[in-house]
Amino acid sequence: MFTNWTFDPAVVVGLAVAGILYVRADRRVRRERGDRRVPRARRWEFLGGLAVIFIALESPIDTHSSTSFTVHMVQHLLLTMIAAPLLVLGAPVMLALLASSPADRRRLAAVLRRVPLRTLSEPIAAWALFFGVLWGSQFTGLFEASLRSQGIHALEHLAYLGTAVLFWMPVVGRDPSPSSASYPARILYLFFAMASMAFLGLALFSSNHVLYPTYGAIEGTAKAIADQRTGGTLMWVGGMVDIVPALAFVMLAWMRADERAALRIDAQLLRAQVSTDASGGSTR
Repeated sequence: MFTNWTFDPAVVVGLAVAGILYVRADRRVRRERGDRRVPRARRWEFLGGLAVIFIALESPIDTHSSTSFTVHMVQHLLLTMIAAPLLVLGAPVMLALLASSPADRRRLAAVLRRVPLRTLSEPIAAWALFFGVLWGSQFTGLFEASLRSQGIHALEHLAYLGTAVLFWMPVVGRDPSPSSASYPARILYLFFAMASMAFLGLALFSSNHVLYPTYGAIEGTAKAIADQRTGGTLMWVGGMVDIVPALAFVMLAWMRADERAALRIDAQLLRAQVSTDASGGSTR
């Protein structure tokens, strides 16, 4: 299993190009605007996301996803619950805006304001799209078709990763967005996500028949059902394990925002007091 690495030129070249472009833009912004505009951690978060995608798609995980439902779930969790939030934390859109010329920045900003992107960035739409893809792929013919066709499997990965990026943007996103959610709304958003992941895992675990005939033909009925239940448990537990840190991230960000607001209010009161004292002294 640990020797069955693959090499898909489209995946490897795509990830390499994305990483190179990000690093070049990051260096340009640091050189022209200073380190404070782009924290150094964002580079490692984005590159970490690319590394997780590489592991999910090119390692033995991909090789054995066609013979084990549990391994397939590991692959999907890597893409949706680890790689996607890391990419979002890297704030690639903000970096692109900072690294662009004024003309390119205006064009990119105009694209971001277009109705389709504004609609997809709405928290409710992003949540519904992600879980629509997640549930729909499991209980339609798409999952079984992806086991029989490499092309459909690749499209499934793109759908998972793309909708997961949209899902995580309202929660941990640092890029400019035409719509944003309050901190209480983000917490509720994640709680509903945790429940949906749990119900999906429970539905997979509770099934008494083989949902995907390809696994039944490879493993046999009894082993395929046991594998299916393990994968369902992984979906249930893995979703909670990944979402709990996101809840902590939101809570910490909320506390920091409250602290900054309190400091601003204190500063305003201090300035008002100093101004009052100065005007009183001049009057006397």
